[in-house]
Amino acid sequence: MALNMEGKSKIIGVLGGGISGEREISLLSARAAYNALSQGSFQAVFMDIDTSDENIIRERIYSSGIDLAFIALHGQFGEDGQIQKIMENMEMVYTGSDSGASASAMNKAFSKEIFLKNNIPTPRYSVFANKVIALENISWPVVVKPSCSGSSLGVSIARGQPEFSRAIDKAFSYDKFAIVEDYIGGREITVGILDEQPMGVVEIISDRQYYDFEAKYCEAKTKFIAPARLDSGTYKKIQEIGLAAHKALGCRHFSRVDIRLSKDNIPYVLEVNSIPGLTSHSLLPLSAGICGISFNLLIEKMTKLALYGKKETQKV
Repeated sequence: MALNMEGKSKIIGVLGGGISGEREISLLSARAAYNALSQGSFQAVFMDIDTSDENIIRERIYSSGIDLAFIALHGQFGEDGQIQKIMENMEMVYTGSDSGASASAMNKAFSKEIFLKNNIPTPRYSVFANKVIALENISWPVVVKPSCSGSSLGVSIARGQPEFSRAIDKAFSYDKFAIVEDYIGGREITVGILDEQPMGVVEIISDRQYYDFEAKYCEAKTKFIAPARLDSGTYKKIQEIGLAAHKALGCRHFSRVDIRLSKDNIPYVLEVNSIPGLTSHSLLPLSAGICGISFNLLIEKMTKLALYGKKETQKV
């Protein structure tokens, strides 16, 4: 049993909900993590974060008596470094990447700059601050997405001008910056990172154009191949590039890296998710499962990484 300084078991506050458009998914993730922790060696407290007011959050954290915050918040005020900064100001230990790395991972435009500087393949892209965009230099199809958003919210594929106009409006409804990037024809791939090591590679197969919000959380027809059916060289290359992207952004302990594998077997990193989903449809647990790591053990490892670092997790 994990003990605190007074000899009592550690109390883990699972932070879920949040204020973003991913609130309902976050509640599912947090509840799953809470259930896993409750069945293990920790005391768990479920905390619905329904505000971004730092004073209110501080009071709730202090009054809860928790030893660690297990952050299961997605999107704005979850993955963007804001809640992490509050935890840092409080000197509260928390799971996942620090505030700086979280902000970098959430900002897809900034992430892509870092990927390119580190020779990590990513689709060619442009960033726009307004809807006045010259179309003559665009090679269709393209992916249009908000710079800061999660769960594929606001993402569209445009194959011509009418679709592009709607896609731009949609992207700007989520963020003040929009990214237009080359569409990479090929396979949808993801790889989880745990304790600074890549886990299993998963392929996502959906009858939708891409792995959008509905495919992630509402579409029963979405299929997952775990492990992905790839030759050993490509499989290893995806793991290496996934880990490189995780490290380039300064992420720690865990993440999930989304990749598009082109038809000529080049893996292009789309984004790094610093707080991946933990629902029944989620991919980080599936990636861990390939390596023989159960859901409950995954949550325990994520928790112990925050509490004790790499050395202690080896005992899990």
